[in-house]
Amino acid sequence: SKTISKCYVQVTGMTCASCVANIERNLRREDGIHSILVALMAGKAEVRYNPAVIHPAAIAELIRELGFGATVMENCGEGDGILELVVRGMTCASCVHKIESTLMKTNGVLYCSVALATNKAHIKYDPEAIGPRDVIQVIQDLGFTTSLVKKDRSASHLDHKQEIRQWKRSFVVSLVFCIPVMGLMIYMMVMDSQLSDAHTHRNMSREDMETLHSSMVLEYQLLPGLSVMNLLSFLLCVPVQVFGGWHFYIQASRALRHNTANMDVLVVLATSIAFLYSFIILLVAMAERAKVNPVTFFDTPPMLFVFISLGRWLEHVAKGKTSEALARLISLQATEATIVTLGPDNVLLSEEQVDVELVQRGDIVKVVPGGKFPVDGRVIEGHSMVDESLITGEAMPVTKKPGNTVIAGSINQNGSLLISATHVGADTTLSQIVKLVEEAQTSKAPIQQFADKLSGYFVPFIVAVSVVTLFAWIVIGFVDFEIVEKYFLV
Repeated sequence: SKTISKCYVQVTGMTCASCVANIERNLRREDGIHSILVALMAGKAEVRYNPAVIHPAAIAELIRELGFGATVMENCGEGDGILELVVRGMTCASCVHKIESTLMKTNGVLYCSVALATNKAHIKYDPEAIGPRDVIQVIQDLGFTTSLVKKDRSASHLDHKQEIRQWKRSFVVSLVFCIPVMGLMIYMMVMDSQLSDAHTHRNMSREDMETLHSSMVLEYQLLPGLSVMNLLSFLLCVPVQVFGGWHFYIQASRALRHNTANMDVLVVLATSIAFLYSFIILLVAMAERAKVNPVTFFDTPPMLFVFISLGRWLEHVAKGKTSEALARLISLQATEATIVTLGPDNVLLSEEQVDVELVQRGDIVKVVPGGKFPVDGRVIEGHSMVDESLITGEAMPVTKKPGNTVIAGSINQNGSLLISATHVGADTTLSQIVKLVEEAQTSKAPIQQFADKLSGYFVPFIVAVSVVTLFAWIVIGFVDFEIVEKYFLV
């Protein structure tokens, strides 16, 4: 009726179903309140009231008097139902117009958009006035076939198995080649320190030092300018650069395509420059047939890739653990519901199996022993024990009789129940829990947001400093080469 308005109140401080029952029971007694429906997990009350008798602020005050926090929600679109449908049989724009205009004239439909190219319809409706089955019926009466857009119930988007595998592979490849590189490096460092000790204690000449140095196995030149050490380092570095760094290169190229510079860009820059510089220096030394082996940095890429890919691997393992819990939650949801039509004295007239997303508020749903409750509701007939442990953690089954509330996802144990659906679709307790966990996973801690913001400036800053340093040394080299010799003993 025209005199009935609807408002939403955000309610805080509710801890259990008895809080919900307390609010609903007390507010139903008040003048001007037509009906009230409270969702515990969403912390939201949907109130239908007579604006001539009572107004939303007074409703919130009544809830506050019961000891809860209550604020009127301005955004009244919160309670709108959203329906995504696949519509078959449309041939042209006039079909689209026919569906849209008919639906917009239908009471309870707030918004409707049909796309001919994708055969999809997006509909917003008021769950109080109309439900998804009614909308589908309207479209089918026009001569089109329609079905729900199938949602991914397997929660495959939460699966991190592929990423875990890929980073583990990257880590193992890098580690296998990194260990020999580190061995070579440590061996060279030990030998160098022994030589410098010999030089200081025995006062050996520089020429003797170089002779001793070149007599070492790793410093032996296979070709002029190419030592055993450099060749081994190069051969060990190539597989790491290609296989270990493959994913870094992909992610860095994606970031650059979107004009951002993330940590992958920095890793790729550091490893590629170290590898290319060492490779070019080797080629130059071989071309010049150098007697002294050049200093290369083939040890840098494997070591960097080992530590970073280990970090990425552990990060995805941790994410996978959280996602696993969420995937289990999602798997608790029932996929189908048995909707029944009741005659006088609650006599069953008919029953039909429908997709759980097609259950409308106010439907009578039958739940057999061993079945899952598809939606939140209130028992109207039957007695049974219900296992709610998956949602509430309560180990013992709970007795349910007419008037009691039931939670979607819990399991009916020994008696058949008829329930009246109160919360359907995204409003059920289970959907709200899933939504909260998903939001907690996707939201970032303030320090993380700050780190991301910093890395946006950090990478270009590092690159700029590096370029400035390079040009500064080039200029110094042209102006006064003695300074270069003084700091970089060749």
